[in-house]
Amino acid sequence: MRPVVKSTPSVTKWQDLHRLKVPNANQLDNIKTHLDLIILALEAIANISSDRILQVAQKLELESVVNDRVALWRLRQSNPLRNSSGGRKKLDVEEARGLVLIICHLAKEEGELLRRAVTLLEQVTQQNKPPHQTSLLGDYLDKFTNLYQERMIESLDSKPLSLQNIAFKILIDLLFYSGQNGHRLLWLAILERS
Repeated sequence: MRPVVKSTPSVTKWQDLHRLKVPNANQLDNIKTHLDLIILALEAIANISSDRILQVAQKLELESVVNDRVALWRLRQSNPLRNSSGGRKKLDVEEARGLVLIICHLAKEEGELLRRAVTLLEQVTQQNKPPHQTSLLGDYLDKFTNLYQERMIESLDSKPLSLQNIAFKILIDLLFYSGQNGHRLLWLAILERS
């Protein structure tokens, strides 16, 4: 299921991911959960839609990984935390690599917004103010929480404070993933967390 590759920056990144450690089947379950949460955070902070994800997949020549809304839905439904009765339950390594590249590309496109949000988070934290009282962070947290509660099964992590910590941790991580080697950082992070 390898995409047809040409000599582009995304191909170089794809090849780079192939040189890194390959996750085993047990790790893939945790990886698909983590990738879905990162996409959820992108949806919450930047209003990323499935159409935009598909446009990026096409731009990066990853149509063999994500070629339509149904394929994207199935990939996201493979997250075991998803509150669903269907979808595909298995994510393969090539799909995980493709999602990593798509996520990092979206994060790079939204880099200015991510920097502004993380800078604001640092400022309010230093001033001992609640982050949700700023419009940007409050809107992000509300959207993230609503999307999480709407799409995920009830879990211990869905406690409000814990969910807030997850949302802000992913927001900070997204800033790192927006950089030149973001794909490597994300791949290594998901392997480590799995």
